[in-house]
Amino acid sequence: MSDKQEIKVPDIGDFDKVPVIEVLVSVGDEVEKEDSLVTLESDKATMEVPSSESGKVVEVKVAEGDEVGEGDVIAVVEVYESAGDASEGGDEDGKSGDERRKPETASSPGAPDTHSPPARADGNQAVPGWKDDVPPPPVPFDEMDREPGSLPHASPSVRKLARELGVELSGVSGSGRKGRITEDDLKAHVRQAMESGTATAGGAGGAGLNIAAPPQVDFSKFGEVEEEKLSRIKRISGPNLHRNWVSIPHVTQFDEADVTEMEAFRKASKQQAEAAGTKMTPLVFLIKAVVAALKEFPHFNASLSNDGEVLIRKKYFHVGVAVDTPNGLVVPVLRDCDQKGLIELAHELTDLSTRARDGKLKGDEMKGGCFSISSLGGIGGTAFTPIINAPELAILGVSRSEMKPVWDGEQFQPRLMLPLSLSYDHRVIDGADAARFTRFLAEQLEDLRRLLL
Repeated sequence: MSDKQEIKVPDIGDFDKVPVIEVLVSVGDEVEKEDSLVTLESDKATMEVPSSESGKVVEVKVAEGDEVGEGDVIAVVEVYESAGDASEGGDEDGKSGDERRKPETASSPGAPDTHSPPARADGNQAVPGWKDDVPPPPVPFDEMDREPGSLPHASPSVRKLARELGVELSGVSGSGRKGRITEDDLKAHVRQAMESGTATAGGAGGAGLNIAAPPQVDFSKFGEVEEEKLSRIKRISGPNLHRNWVSIPHVTQFDEADVTEMEAFRKASKQQAEAAGTKMTPLVFLIKAVVAALKEFPHFNASLSNDGEVLIRKKYFHVGVAVDTPNGLVVPVLRDCDQKGLIELAHELTDLSTRARDGKLKGDEMKGGCFSISSLGGIGGTAFTPIINAPELAILGVSRSEMKPVWDGEQFQPRLMLPLSLSYDHRVIDGADAARFTRFLAEQLEDLRRLLL
């Protein structure tokens, strides 16, 4: 015997209508109680609406882009009941299935008023019709201030367990449909963190750092404001940058390279590059110099295993180059740079940079890098601290070159000096090696003949 139940939108705080940004189920899907059915989005946060029943989805009432409010029906679930549950239309108390599902009402003047929703421990009003022993819906909008794109997919029960364990779900990989995080995924994540000894330090994902939540401020109280949605690239890269910054011990080594001769050679090669249909930029020389440095210091061309106990050395030389686009920073990767000449690298760099700015890069073209370069030379600045692009171990920042007086032992000579900023993972690379790396790199740029050795 079966019964159809309407699943409705619970209390959504101070909002009348909010849009549906994702429908998580289809007609015919089997769902368990508390499995999420749809995701709603307010101005500040998102909330997944769970099913209050286990059964089969027979109708989906909403689509992406629809706006819904409290009490609106989002789906119809066919609930299966065992034969003993509804003998002759009732149970051992003589109540029908419909009566059993109704919230109990006061039967006498002194009985508690159960027409009103029961109060929750956090002071918010519970969903009408839910009994005290039933868990409340997911955290309401007014308690959340998370960017929608950063929220992982998980059922309310898994979210509750994660809060109890002190685990940040953004660092957990989901094995369920559409990447949904299951209870087994959460337990496996905790087990791995404990085995690697990183449960309290946060591990590779930075979970368990107990970082205080940012203050919630109504800036409009102080003056006129305007809101602008972050671009998709920034919403995706933001959590990764945060993870890299808090989980990798960054140190930055600064140096300068005398690129006077290199710049003279680059300008002299301009016509030859144009004849080949490309442009010779300083970045091309930097890529070749970086490859030479990675060969000289192979532990820079490596990655650290997730348990932090094994160094994985790479025998290939793929270099990522940060490209400034209208929607944010992306890092396409030039592959096998040790096997390509300056002209070929110039062609490839121009192609990748152009397609990056046009938003036409493929996903695979931003993976597999061994080392990254972030050049701000065309904009300005004297030095900066670039964030390491994990799982790489180092990244080179390049600022604007400047003509400076340099003492040659007898007199000051005007020389074009290029500032270098090398951020490195101090778990693998110590300061002495970082200084040697940047000095070696500078020497390659100062005398291009070294690149032929």
